[in-house]
Amino acid sequence: MKNETILIVDDTVSNLDILSELLKEYDLIESTNGAEALEIVNDEKVDLILLDIMMPEMDGHEVCQVLKGNPKTADIPIIFITAKTDEESIEKAYNVGGSDYIAKPFKTKELLARVKRELKITKLQNELKRLASTDSMTHLYNRRHFIQLSNQTIALARREKRKISLVMLDIDKFKNINDTYGHQTGDEVIVSLSDILKENSRKSDIVCRYGGEEFVLLLPDANLDRAYTVAEKIREKAERFCLETESNKQLHFTVSLGISELSLEAENSLESALKKADDALYRAKESGRNRVCS
Repeated sequence: MKNETILIVDDTVSNLDILSELLKEYDLIESTNGAEALEIVNDEKVDLILLDIMMPEMDGHEVCQVLKGNPKTADIPIIFITAKTDEESIEKAYNVGGSDYIAKPFKTKELLARVKRELKITKLQNELKRLASTDSMTHLYNRRHFIQLSNQTIALARREKRKISLVMLDIDKFKNINDTYGHQTGDEVIVSLSDILKENSRKSDIVCRYGGEEFVLLLPDANLDRAYTVAEKIREKAERFCLETESNKQLHFTVSLGISELSLEAENSLESALKKADDALYRAKESGRNRVCS
């Protein structure tokens, strides 16, 4: 299991040496100035930052404000390390977004306790966010979080004039699967399809269990032809998949898919694209299932 990564920012090398020795059970990154620290968090996954306040050019308060103003780094907890323990400095540390502060000179047990507490709180918060944003069965995004992420992606695509497409699919004759094999097997089919979707999507794609046996994929930088290629690949993978049931029977299933390309000029582009994809999915069902329609 990978250790948590802590970024230590202090312009005094002797302080870095002390902190590195005290925190050697963690993966550590050291920096002696604020500008360098900001570059590091853009390139590395950091779980906690220990940040000196009194630094030349860019002090800790300024660094913290930049970090908290960037959505990519806003959730990284920051513990200020400082020799300034007056009320005004402490109040400012919290006001700019700091989670805690540790006074110099360091007390070993206090330092370790505060670091462990902050990492534990962050881990719990991340787990709560994960539970709130994902479907418990498939671990794909749930519908609410899909819409939130999609709207953010669409806003970026609109600014950069990039195409986005959407794939909507569901499992053919899913009620028959539940009635014949039972709901537990039906759940296994849903999980198997979600695995197919994960394996055949890019890191930038947003994959969601939309409800029941229905799924949606948002494909950034993809026109309708690209969406068709993705959808057809998923259809073929599902058709070839075989699930071994508890009664040692081989269960095969198929999916029907509808695709659409977003009109980024439209104010309700996501809602409109979902409607078009849903209509296309309906046509795929009506025309014999196990096919892609646009």
